Amino acid sequence: MSFAKASVRDAEVAGKRALVRVDFNVPLDGGRVSDDTRIRAALPTIESLRERGASLVLVSHLGRPKGEVVPELSMAPVAERLSELLGAPVKLAHAVAGDEVKAQAEALGAGEVLLLENVRYEPGETKNDPALAERLAELGDLYVNDAFGTAHRAHASTAGVAGHLPGYAGFLLERELAELGKVVSSPARPLVVVLGGAKVSDKVGVIERFLELADEILIGGAMCFSFFRAQGIPTGNSLVEEEGIELAEEALAQAESSDCELRLPVDLVLGKEFDAATEVRPSDGVEVSDGWMGLDIGPRSAGAYAERIAAAGTVLWNGPMGAFELKPFAAGTRTVAEAVAAAPGTTVIGGGDSVAALQQFGLGEKVDWLSTGGGASLELLEGKKLPGVEALRDA
Repeated sequence: MSFAKASVRDAEVAGKRALVRVDFNVPLDGGRVSDDTRIRAALPTIESLRERGASLVLVSHLGRPKGEVVPELSMAPVAERLSELLGAPVKLAHAVAGDEVKAQAEALGAGEVLLLENVRYEPGETKNDPALAERLAELGDLYVNDAFGTAHRAHASTAGVAGHLPGYAGFLLERELAELGKVVSSPARPLVVVLGGAKVSDKVGVIERFLELADEILIGGAMCFSFFRAQGIPTGNSLVEEEGIELAEEALAQAESSDCELRLPVDLVLGKEFDAATEVRPSDGVEVSDGWMGLDIGPRSAGAYAERIAAAGTVLWNGPMGAFELKPFAAGTRTVAEAVAAAPGTTVIGGGDSVAALQQFGLGEKVDWLSTGGGASLELLEGKKLPGVEALRDA
C-alpha cells in the first residue's frame, strides 16, 4: 500500500473550495454530541484550510440511516458542536447535494464552513453511485479525505468523488497511515501485538500477518475460546465463534513454524451469565465447566501480558481482554491498559473498543497513537489496500 499520497499541506488552496470528507460519526445523547473526539481529530485539517484562504464543504455520515432521511441522525448537533470548537459559524445544508446545496457552497467566502446533511441519507452513498459522486464533486474545486475511519469503504464520498477532483490526504489520514505503517514496516523491537475481542474471524488476517512480522502475539477476549476449542479444551457456556475454531487451528499451526510466539491465557475469571450482578469465580486454569462462562482473562495471564508489554519496543493493541463494560470482568483489560499506558516503547491502539477502554480508565492521553478507525486500521494492518486512500493522488 502506498503511503506516499499527496498531502493537503502541499495543495494550493487559497480562493478555492475544498470538499472535505470527515468522520463525524459521533455518539449523540438527547440531541447533543456526547463525545466530540472525532470532531476534534479533524480540526487541524479544517483550521489549516481556513487559515490558508479556502472555503470548506464538509461531508460525513452519522449512524446507519440506510439511504433514508432519519431526523434523529441529522448532522445539526454536529454543526453546533463544530461551531463551538471553531469559534465560528458552521452552516448546515438541508440536503447532501443538489441545486440548493450547490448555491450554498458557491456563496461561501474564504474561511467559511458548510456542513452537508448526513451523506448516508443518500442511498447512492454506500453503493458508490457515480451520479452521487458527480453531484458531490460539483461542490468543490479539490477533495480532501480526512476520514480514516471510513477509508476502507469504497463509497461515493470516500472513493467515487476522488475520480472527479484532485484528491489529497488530510492531516489525520496522513498521520494514521504513518503511525500504523511504522508498526508494519519499521517497528522498534520486540514488537508485541495484543489482540482481544469476541471473534477470531475479525482478527485472523491480522494474526496471520503478524505471525510473520511480530515477536509475540498475546490473545485475550472471547476469541481465546476458539483457540481452546481447537486444542480440545472444554469451554463451558463461554461465547465461542464456531467458524473461528478452524481459523484458530490454522493460526496455531502457522505459529508452530513461525519465529513469533503466540500466547494464550493461562487462567480466567468466570461468571454464570453475562451480567454485572452474576455469581463470579476465578479459575486457575482455562478449562470451563458447564454452567459457567469465561468473561475475562485471569490475574496471572494479565500480569504475564503486562510484563511482555513493559519489555516491548513497540506495542500494538486491538480489542479488550474481557467484558470490561461489566465491573467484575474489567480487571484483565484494565491491567493491559495500564501496562500499555506505562510502556516505555511506542504504543499504538488500533481503534474500536480498546480506545473506549483506555478512555474509560482515563488513560487515553498516555499512549502514542489512538487510531480513529476500527475496521480501517485492521484492514491496513492486514496489508489490504484501502479504497479511500488508493483513490487519492500520489505524492
